[in-house]
Amino acid sequence: MDDDSGKSMSIATTTAADELPDDIKGWVIGQPLRSNAIDVLEHSFGSRPGRQIRQELPAEGEEGLFSQAWFPLCLDSEVPAETVLGVDFLDGRVVVWRDALGSAHVTSAFCPHLGASLESGSVIGETLRCGFHHWSFDRDGRCVSTAIGDKPPKDACLFVFPSMERWGIVWAFNGLTPLYELPEFPVDTEKLLFKSFALPDLMPVDPWIQCANTPDIQHIKTLHRISFEGRDPYEDVVWTDFSMRYSFEGFFDTGTSAAWDVGIYGTSLYYQSAWLDGRWFGFMVPMGLPRPGYTRNYFVVAAEKGDDATSDEEFINQCVFTEMGIVGEDTHIMKSLRFRPGTLTRSDRVIGKYFDYLRKYPRAHPSAQWIR
Repeated sequence: MDDDSGKSMSIATTTAADELPDDIKGWVIGQPLRSNAIDVLEHSFGSRPGRQIRQELPAEGEEGLFSQAWFPLCLDSEVPAETVLGVDFLDGRVVVWRDALGSAHVTSAFCPHLGASLESGSVIGETLRCGFHHWSFDRDGRCVSTAIGDKPPKDACLFVFPSMERWGIVWAFNGLTPLYELPEFPVDTEKLLFKSFALPDLMPVDPWIQCANTPDIQHIKTLHRISFEGRDPYEDVVWTDFSMRYSFEGFFDTGTSAAWDVGIYGTSLYYQSAWLDGRWFGFMVPMGLPRPGYTRNYFVVAAEKGDDATSDEEFINQCVFTEMGIVGEDTHIMKSLRFRPGTLTRSDRVIGKYFDYLRKYPRAHPSAQWIR
């Protein structure tokens, strides 16, 4: 989709506001009855299929391994200069700490001396100091001093995650070296206006399960009620080892048009470039992994700056409310979902390829002995 396509998109929302944190809300406005026991008897002794088909997929944490992907840990506003924040991540605990120069770092949470949590410590200049015995660690995770004056043991170190700050979020990569880059919006950073926030409640599924909504084209057509203009985009998906992406144009059941460029990066990021009321906006859902089987959802909504700051603010809020309406259509399903890929049809060929993508996706856990 060309960025200057000028397509407009607006939809009616459902339960969007129910999913918004309190501070975000200010931005935006069973079984059938049976007639008798005979019906129950006939139902109970009806025919059953001989087997249930399942296509097994690796869950996060299975065999002690996790996707080698970028995961959001916190909003950057949660870590002011010279502070420490403890965060659940993968199957353990990490700390995000910001040094006096303003740089954020992500390390294992437990001091190698006696295991005290560094979230009870403090930041001194460019070092993180344990609150228990005042051992200090530099940005590379090395112990550089002990308060008592003993020479720091050679092996006294923390695990340091590859990390970055982008779109108001602190990210960590599960691995020793990042395997891919996060996507960029098609607007110069200097011209970009964005808002980022996190939902307060965890979703009881792995991030990759939520990401499966994007290659699930049946789901887009049924739950979100989008009719594609021209042919369905089954053959238009571009795959890499660490992403999938496609564009489409179509209409919601309200008759309003949609022009979207969507994709998945790694196993934990939904990307979207779209149009609302003739104006471009970007949307991302970075998905944190606080523990196996759970997701913390973050949201980034972006737009190009205009000449009127008040109008820009109103447009961003409109985009937030619109996207939360779409997310709200998925939320009640995800809260009770037990994802079990089984029998597929021809219309499932993109999500079927996504399942293959997941089976081949690299998994590791180099920080295991440090963060638990």
